[in-house]
Amino acid sequence: MKAKATKIADRVYWIGVLDWDLRSYHGYTLDGTSYNAYLVFGDEKVALIDNAYPGKTEELMARVDDAFQQEGKTDGESKVDVIIQNHVEKDHSGVLVDIHRRYPEAPIYCTEIAVKGLKRHYPKISEAEFITVGTGDTLDLGGKTLAFLDAFLLHWPDSMFTLFLEEGILFPNDAFGQHLCYSKRFDHEIPEHILMDATKKFYGNLIVPLSKLVLKKFEEVTELGLLEQIKMIAPSHGQIWTDPMKVIGAYSDWATGKCKDKVTIVYDTMHYSTQKMAHEIAEGVMAEGYEVEMFFLHEDERSEIVKSILDSKAIAIGVPTINNEPYPSIGDLMYYLKGLSFERTGIERKAITFGSMGGKGGAPETLAKDLGEYGFDVLDNYEVYYVPDEEENESCFKLGQKLVEEAKKL
Repeated sequence: MKAKATKIADRVYWIGVLDWDLRSYHGYTLDGTSYNAYLVFGDEKVALIDNAYPGKTEELMARVDDAFQQEGKTDGESKVDVIIQNHVEKDHSGVLVDIHRRYPEAPIYCTEIAVKGLKRHYPKISEAEFITVGTGDTLDLGGKTLAFLDAFLLHWPDSMFTLFLEEGILFPNDAFGQHLCYSKRFDHEIPEHILMDATKKFYGNLIVPLSKLVLKKFEEVTELGLLEQIKMIAPSHGQIWTDPMKVIGAYSDWATGKCKDKVTIVYDTMHYSTQKMAHEIAEGVMAEGYEVEMFFLHEDERSEIVKSILDSKAIAIGVPTINNEPYPSIGDLMYYLKGLSFERTGIERKAITFGSMGGKGGAPETLAKDLGEYGFDVLDNYEVYYVPDEEENESCFKLGQKLVEEAKKL
């Protein structure tokens, strides 16, 4: 295979892989992604930072060879001297066995926790040379310096960041990434609304429970005097940030619960009664000047829903009762919300629950109890018998108004 590397800075190349066909990964939907990996050329050594999903060796190695040719090194086989593994997860380490086979003398730099994880994933590299690093450690490539920074639980226990000091390029692996697959590599080369929407979806689905750690890491980076040194952020997925403060500012907003004047409404329905209630609640919300984003569980899925919740001040969740329990389609989202722990963003979003019943009922009450345990401030739960009448429709409208009234207090 022949593939071209992209030069992103002096002696630095993107040599990643484009996965055009991926539609579902890591629990949410996407339209393809990139597995970004990078080569950094020093005067004495060449470092390969991260790699790609298993089965993607051919494309990645073709770009490695092209980068060497672009650097004028045409006198033989390309030679990588150092392998940097910022994270164990297979979408960034799946080519490691083949890389080690091609460059058996290149030591693998990673955290101590990553050594254990890599050996468990890839027994064939158990005898490789591992060099463990952490915050404060550096690697001289010959006129070019890589500095390492622990990134525990951002987003796995083994994670670390690598900073190319001379060029101010941060390689943070999954942090600041987006699941996007474009032929262009930089942030400014695609529409900003697409870039930021994908960034929000990435944060909402992966980073929300780590929000306090995000703020702590920003504080640490600032105290170390590194923040002002960062001129570019080259994550492991999606576009490369030439305007680092745009994404750093967005992360800071999301980690501190900065939201729009917006309500996310999620519902499912059997015979359209709960749907009627959802639409009436939406009317009440809009009457108070708030934006509504509506999700119908017959068609919509959780990764888009939590992206919406991330910048909403309130949510409304409604399903009918069946067999004395909430309609089962809501279970997937509820378990997902439990793990995401949205209260870690620093606020308790307001919430209401609602639904229709034909017998004993109880779904809204059950959902209200669960949402309260998951970090939401539940204001009310409301249930109607079969089909809402005019008076009950008005009550739903007022519920929407009440939700906004309380959301304005945040």
